[in-house]
Amino acid sequence: MDSTATIQAQRRIKAINDHLIVAADSPSLLSCNPTAGEFLCEQGYSVILPEKLQTGKWNVYRSAHSPLKLVSRFPDHPDIGTLHDNFVHSVDTFRDYKYLGTRVRVDGTVGEYKWITYGEAATARTAVGSGLKYHGITKGSCVGLYFINRPEWLIVDHACSAYSYISVPLYDTLGPDAVKYIVNHAAVQAIFCVPQTLSLLLSFLAEIPTVHLIVVVGGIDDQMPSLQSSSGVEVVSFSKLVRQGHSNLRPFCPPKPEDVATICYTSGTTGTPKGAVLTHGNLIANVAGSTLTIKFYPSDVYISYLPLAHIYERVNQVMTVYFGVAVGFYQGDNMKLMDDLAALRPTIFCSVPRLYNRIYSGITNAVNTSGGIRERLFNAAYNAKKRALLNGKNPSPMWDRLVFNKIRDRLGGRVRVMTSGASPLSPDVLEFLKICFGGNVMEGYGMTETSCVISAMDNSDNLIGHVGSPNPACEIKLVDVLEMNYTSDDQPYPRGEICVRGPIVFQGYHKDEAQTREVIDEEGWLHTGDIGLWLPGGRLKIIDRKKNIFKLAQGEYIAPEKIENVYAKCKYVSQCFVYGDSLNSSLVAIISVDIDVLKAWAASEGIKYENLGQLGNDPRARAAVLAEMDVVGKEAQLRGFEFAKAVTLVLEPFTLENGLLTPTFKIKRPQAKAYFEEAIAAMYAELSNMDPPRKSAL
Repeated sequence: MDSTATIQAQRRIKAINDHLIVAADSPSLLSCNPTAGEFLCEQGYSVILPEKLQTGKWNVYRSAHSPLKLVSRFPDHPDIGTLHDNFVHSVDTFRDYKYLGTRVRVDGTVGEYKWITYGEAATARTAVGSGLKYHGITKGSCVGLYFINRPEWLIVDHACSAYSYISVPLYDTLGPDAVKYIVNHAAVQAIFCVPQTLSLLLSFLAEIPTVHLIVVVGGIDDQMPSLQSSSGVEVVSFSKLVRQGHSNLRPFCPPKPEDVATICYTSGTTGTPKGAVLTHGNLIANVAGSTLTIKFYPSDVYISYLPLAHIYERVNQVMTVYFGVAVGFYQGDNMKLMDDLAALRPTIFCSVPRLYNRIYSGITNAVNTSGGIRERLFNAAYNAKKRALLNGKNPSPMWDRLVFNKIRDRLGGRVRVMTSGASPLSPDVLEFLKICFGGNVMEGYGMTETSCVISAMDNSDNLIGHVGSPNPACEIKLVDVLEMNYTSDDQPYPRGEICVRGPIVFQGYHKDEAQTREVIDEEGWLHTGDIGLWLPGGRLKIIDRKKNIFKLAQGEYIAPEKIENVYAKCKYVSQCFVYGDSLNSSLVAIISVDIDVLKAWAASEGIKYENLGQLGNDPRARAAVLAEMDVVGKEAQLRGFEFAKAVTLVLEPFTLENGLLTPTFKIKRPQAKAYFEEAIAAMYAELSNMDPPRKSAL
């Protein structure tokens, strides 16, 4: 670097330092220098820095908790560099504390939770890892996990970390083609499954030649199939593997932070699965950054029901281990989740908008139909608590005693932290959760390729409608998307594609350099495909999606996911698929209806029907649903062309099984288009025959 460049760099470094004041009692928190406040967002959730020292805009946002250095290790335990280190630390610290809990069946009835401690889990971890070594699975091999959440899942994952194996989660709902593809693509050598998924694996065993060992969790020794030796595959029960490991204990083979910890295959909405390669250092950095803004405690209890194959739940488990939290598992049936919550009484509840929307709809519908004094009491309590929270005051405990404690009991009565991720949560629903359930309710934003959390709301922030400030382990910038008219110079707020850089960014897609180069540029920025804007205070708001945009015939761009999130608040709507294309000037929607609400409407209108299918096809029912959607859309200030002009009501939900959802509950748009092709064509034919055309709600 020549002398002129050196002087320029020194000046810009001085400018950065001049804009920040280190708090004397907390060197990790900064406040604004009164002489230079324009470069530090007023509330201090983010700070803005120049992308380059010599040139470039002040357009890189970092967390105010750690603006001058991206977090890569736990500040209190910088020696923890891998998932193995993290678990060892917790076993040493919380050895006799409850760790993994499941409900015990007594005489066919599900009873209370039974627990194993951190120490007992560590013993099982060593046995599983030694058992894999005993069967000849070598260091660096890929190990598949093909079953839903239960203690053995985490024990196997800990064994993989301790013995330098690479875990490859497989969603239990994946079909045979996807399983074959992932197993072959990752060259998986051992697969842990359950009896239900074993039969599927055996049906195409000859097509997955890298597999040498299948371990059946919950399997019974004398019921294990005996395969021909020529197959080269041995099938053993989990209990037998543990016994073999206990009898042949092997020393740990600890990984390094830069070693691959897992390959997470994202099914996505199109194409073949992509394997996101994440190192131990990636995952530790992400969780370490999050611990600067949220704290758990050994007294906390967490319920595990979100798929462990998804990065959201996976990183939650790294966090619970670090803090010594007790983790109780659901029975495996979503229909029995409320019963599990009542039995476990968790203090931490992490979920996705799909479930929060159901909770919101269920409570609001119950309130609206209760009428009389109950409805007035709820509204009075809600409004009083809302005003208090907006003014930064503590609401009267009277309202909790009279109204909200009964609602809180639905989740066990002790929840103090609620988080939402995986897709956008409506601001109204988030506000509702804050008021009804109390405690901290936080929305975050992340993706598999960033080891999960990119940004999250600060627990002291009362403003809603955003996804918070950057994870202290990364930095964020917005890049212009000119074809969609989003630029960093937009007023009043900068807008653009969200790009992320830092130790949380993945290593790339497994065996796919081309797709890796598409998302990570030469300077290490990961291009997320999401469109965001910066609100005052350095808060990030997701406003659009670059990939799912389409154009209507009149040239208007449509972001269907935004519209679907609006319509999800309609009482009739359980799920919604909004469709449009460049050949048509209006949108149509497929609505998976809330059957109970539709039946109640029919009863109130005196409408007779022979079956639910007939009711769903009734033009009066479609008109009622569309009218309610118009009301919700108008409240959300949708633009005229964003309103659906016709709907088809279906009784069948969108599920993983019928191929309409990804494992993270996002709609597979091409598949949904094909699935509902006839209904879509019929709606457009109906619209073309309307004279005059139906007006929008605006």
